[in-house]
Amino acid sequence: MKKVYLCSGKINVFSMMNNNKRARFERVASTRVQKIINLLNLLGNCSNKNNYEFSEKDVELMFSEINRALRESKNRYDFALNKKENKGFKF
Repeated sequence: MKKVYLCSGKINVFSMMNNNKRARFERVASTRVQKIINLLNLLGNCSNKNNYEFSEKDVELMFSEINRALRESKNRYDFALNKKENKGFKF
């Protein structure tokens, strides 16, 4: 949690904006992660051979696609985190 400092009698608005962004990220991201977990649990319910018929190829195809989407999403975070560090050529 960032502290809000008084600068010449004014509240440091930058710190407040960062706190708001952080709080929004935590709220939105945790909700979305939980939705993904819930949907994966529902997908796992399809593994009941008494109710569904599927092959190893089907399972491999499903999870390779899930893993691809997961890698793409993680790469977006990695890029955003490294963006500030890699601003291109500098002297």
